[in-house]
Amino acid sequence: MDHALQLRTATPRDRDWIHELRHRVYAEELGQHPVDPSGRLSDGLDGDNVYLVAARGETRIGFVSLTPPWVGRYSLDKYLTREELPVLTEEAPFEIRVLTVEERWRSTAAAPLLMYAALRWAAARGGRRVVAMGRTELLDMYLAAGLRPTGHTIRSGAVSFEVLGGSVAELTRTVAERHGRTLERLRAGLDWRLDVPFAPRADGCEHGGAFFSAIGTDFRTLTRRHEVVAADVLDAWFPPSPAARAVLSEDPGWAARTSPPTGAEGLLAEIARVRGLPVESLVVGAGSSDLIFRAFGRWLTPESRVLLLDPGYGEYAHVTERVIGCRVDRLQLRREDGWLLDPARLAAATGDGRYDLVVVVNPNNPTGRHAPADALRAVIEASPARTRWWIDEAYLGYVDPADSLAGTASADPRVVVCTSLSKMYALSGMRAAYLVACPETAGELRRWTPPWPVSLPAQLAAVTALRDPAYYAERWSRTHALRRELADDLRKLDGFDSVDEGVANFLTVTLPPDGPSAARLVRECRSHDVYLRDLSPMSPVYEGRTVRVAVRDTAENARIVAACRSALDALRAPGRVSL
Repeated sequence: MDHALQLRTATPRDRDWIHELRHRVYAEELGQHPVDPSGRLSDGLDGDNVYLVAARGETRIGFVSLTPPWVGRYSLDKYLTREELPVLTEEAPFEIRVLTVEERWRSTAAAPLLMYAALRWAAARGGRRVVAMGRTELLDMYLAAGLRPTGHTIRSGAVSFEVLGGSVAELTRTVAERHGRTLERLRAGLDWRLDVPFAPRADGCEHGGAFFSAIGTDFRTLTRRHEVVAADVLDAWFPPSPAARAVLSEDPGWAARTSPPTGAEGLLAEIARVRGLPVESLVVGAGSSDLIFRAFGRWLTPESRVLLLDPGYGEYAHVTERVIGCRVDRLQLRREDGWLLDPARLAAATGDGRYDLVVVVNPNNPTGRHAPADALRAVIEASPARTRWWIDEAYLGYVDPADSLAGTASADPRVVVCTSLSKMYALSGMRAAYLVACPETAGELRRWTPPWPVSLPAQLAAVTALRDPAYYAERWSRTHALRRELADDLRKLDGFDSVDEGVANFLTVTLPPDGPSAARLVRECRSHDVYLRDLSPMSPVYEGRTVRVAVRDTAENARIVAACRSALDALRAPGRVSL
């Protein structure tokens, strides 16, 4: 593809050309800046901006600049105060600007493709909103992309700009609807070198599980499962209990062909017994996602207002924002606070009753931090009666199953606790979960539950697993030891800024700001059949440089460390570092 249009992140070799082209266009051609004898025009944000470049072979065609929110300042700050443009403070947007194309290439698709690349780059770093400075005479191009004027026009020298903005999700939909066919046609002749897929995911929430692409989703090459390290999902590294495996193998033909108990009555009774809960407060589902979709679809509308933790499990943002269309706010967890949830900040955010639903994942995924149940209970008890609380305790077993709000949920109509049996009991493939709510709320959800919500093999395995607490307690304890060993080995590698453990069956590694992106590390590790999870699309607070690693057994953890070492060495090779 030597003559294909190439889109890539700028390299140090591009810097002089960017400054020279900027001077030719904005000083000599447009008169926005005074002519400089050096023939170069730099920018105060050059050390922090990201530049995307379009080129054909050695011929550079154009570039676009992005200022990520973690820089803490924007070019727009030179023209407008934060009071005049509060989106800069309130929504942490990515700023897209200085879209610049060599004159002889301006009638080509280079400019729209650079704008599209900027949108994809921002989305891949968790961007939820963008702002842009668009030259007034090019306003139609920006409007066609879905950007909307904010009502501010600014002048710089002889040039006027419109300040535009838009939601990343809405812009992505608009581009797909209006220009999808054109993009697919252009894609055939495009050399796309960015560390983000060309096309966004068409539907559903982005999860881990890319490892299955290496095994084969058609299940024709299942022997590959022994060669691939699936550390991009949080499935247990250990098998289900011996008793659970025995009940599944006793008569698999019967379990496969036989309809299960219609309402999973035996599973409900076992959960009630083990957890000390009234059975009428329980609702079962085929995994947590089943329960999330079922409950939120009943309770929320586009007029509902929801508070989520950020960063937090992506399914909640997907269902509330993209499926239902709620108004979603986020309580920002902070790296400098060790990602801990501050109950005082949570109480302050929820005390005025503005939220219909507050979602707390505890322990949180992907931060791995846990808030004591007593602290959360105090916040909930002081909150307004109109606010419903959804507490996701999928990983609570790694802390203490007794430190649960399930008892509160069974009696308080404002509280619902959701618990997956997948991760803690090594039953991810079975899809079994339950929620706890007051009997009235639980009864309503059971009325909207189809018959046979949990398969017979899943019911058999879940009931049996719940009867073997000693086995799982030992496995959970061993998980902590494996996590500590994996963290220690990763810390010895040269190339990670930090390794952060948390309390559950995963940890995170963060690359330095001047190092390779998380996406590049993940891609490089896949060449070793080791699959890790790039957290960048989940939240901009990760700055495109944090990777989540699931804890596996000793042998697979060693492969993870070896793959990371090889990947870091390869990414440090000459020519691999981006500007």
